[in-house]
Amino acid sequence: MDQKIIAVLGATGAQGGGLVRAIQADPTGRFRARALTRNAKSDKSAALAALGAEVIEADVDDADSLARAFAGAHGAYCVTFFWDHFSPEKELAQAAAMASAAQAAGVQHVVWSTLEDTRRFMSLDDPRMPTLQGKYKVPHFDAKGEANALFANTGVPVTLLLTSFYWDNFIHFGMAPAKGPDGVLGITLPMGDKKLPGIAAEDIGRCAYGIFQAGSTYAGKTVGIAGQHLTGAEMAAALTRALGREVRYNDVPPDVFRAFGFPGADDLGNMFQFKRDFNDAFRSARSVEFSRSLNPELQSFDTWLALNAASIPLG
Repeated sequence: MDQKIIAVLGATGAQGGGLVRAIQADPTGRFRARALTRNAKSDKSAALAALGAEVIEADVDDADSLARAFAGAHGAYCVTFFWDHFSPEKELAQAAAMASAAQAAGVQHVVWSTLEDTRRFMSLDDPRMPTLQGKYKVPHFDAKGEANALFANTGVPVTLLLTSFYWDNFIHFGMAPAKGPDGVLGITLPMGDKKLPGIAAEDIGRCAYGIFQAGSTYAGKTVGIAGQHLTGAEMAAALTRALGREVRYNDVPPDVFRAFGFPGADDLGNMFQFKRDFNDAFRSARSVEFSRSLNPELQSFDTWLALNAASIPLG
């Protein structure tokens, strides 16, 4: 059988790894994953090769390597890595290189992992939220949203995939429940009582595979995914059940969150404020029911916690 190749950027990361595993686990064998990574000799790369994926070295900062990596591919999953460098300009340049390489290679379907350009909701001179780096409200959102046009302008059929907050951030991104002055664990977010769309990182890849499996159905469209929409209090209650220890939800003003001082605190503080202040629009773009139609194994937060609570680092 002639397998269609899907080239997957970020194959050893959260989103891309989930997609590679979903492709290789499909018993129909209609597709084969081409896992693109900066280091084909890493343990994570070896694990993907053991699943039967083709592992190729490619660098998102090297347009020629992308063109070679996309050659002969039916589809491509494109994702950027903002937190590696904190530069929206670099993210835009990488997206432009991906779009150009997909066009040059004749890729028939691109799925671009993206987010909203928050400047369409709030002008730069809006005093409710500080402007960052001179021209962004939420840099790691705005650059991706701005890059949407780079893909659309190539003429390559593209699906814009709006992702959600990774629950895996409680493990890997320094967002694990932390002890307060009284010794009680807490999660701290500037979300008020608004619901936050979240998802297991693995399910982003599985949903992306559902899009590729659907052929041209979602080409030219924007779709959003989430596993569940939960308030901070609801997440804290679920963490309490899963960890067997009390976890409180600490709601703080966005200004307080921005002032925490860790790298990217201002960006993330603006992000959560955007999700809070434009909650209806943000949530309506991310349907759990639609996500489940792409990925019938879609996890709820409780399901994800049952599998991952033991990996959450607690102080």
